[in-house]
Amino acid sequence: MNQDRQAIFYGLGAVALWSTVATAFKVALVWMSPLELMWLAALVSWALMGMVVIKQGNLASALRSGWKTAAWAGLMNPVAYYLALFGAYDRLPGQEAMALNYTWALAMAFLAVPLLGQRLTRLDVLAGLVAYSGVWVIATRGQVIDVAFEDPLGVVLALSSTLLWALYWLLNTKDKRQPLVGQWQNFSVGLPVLTVLLLLGPGFEWPGWPAIGAGVYVGLFEMGIAFILWQMAVQKVSRTAKVSNLIFLSPPVSLLLLYLVAGEPLLASTLVGLALILSGLALQQLPGHGQTSIKR
Repeated sequence: MNQDRQAIFYGLGAVALWSTVATAFKVALVWMSPLELMWLAALVSWALMGMVVIKQGNLASALRSGWKTAAWAGLMNPVAYYLALFGAYDRLPGQEAMALNYTWALAMAFLAVPLLGQRLTRLDVLAGLVAYSGVWVIATRGQVIDVAFEDPLGVVLALSSTLLWALYWLLNTKDKRQPLVGQWQNFSVGLPVLTVLLLLGPGFEWPGWPAIGAGVYVGLFEMGIAFILWQMAVQKVSRTAKVSNLIFLSPPVSLLLLYLVAGEPLLASTLVGLALILSGLALQQLPGHGQTSIKR
């Protein structure tokens, strides 16, 4: 019971940090391109995780093995996933990108069928229909019949990020690396790739201290500390559902912060669509319903 309380404490900490990052994304992207933000955040996160790996005495083992997995995993996360995610936040209101990104758990359930040989239940199908009806409401901004996409590319990027994140965790179900070591190795592979893309593309121009602060915040909390807290929560808890359900606290707090800090007006279509998405996720989380463990 004491371990469960600790796990919930760690889980709440992770969810609280994740609730702030949508606002941090929007603040940073006012001054920086998605690639610049991605590079800075990845650098900060890589340094943080490296220090923790060294403190835990795992550096020698991290340097010896695991790099074959990191070679492909690092291209998925951080490179492909976060470029798609930051691209979506750059083109869409933060509330829309955030809500669409929350469909990754359902994408995981559907992708687990061909990848892991799992079966879809009727509840999975119902959850998917409910949640993705919410996606349609958000993507069309309420014009569900008289369809008018405000930014089709932004919607595609947001949904692509969900597929990449779900695919990344499903492919990692057989990953034998210690989670933090594996994440550091992935960033060790991804950071040089992002550096080359940055140098060949927009380059890096000094955007000012507020933008740098937002980028460092994203690296520390979205990719670093929150990940560590969540891993500790999942490892300590007696039953995954006790912490995985905490993820439902994040979207309402994110919307409030986007409104108060980033000054985004709350769209009725976002509220309706998010309610449908969360309802679909809640159906998927019903007691006794088998599913792939939620990582984030």
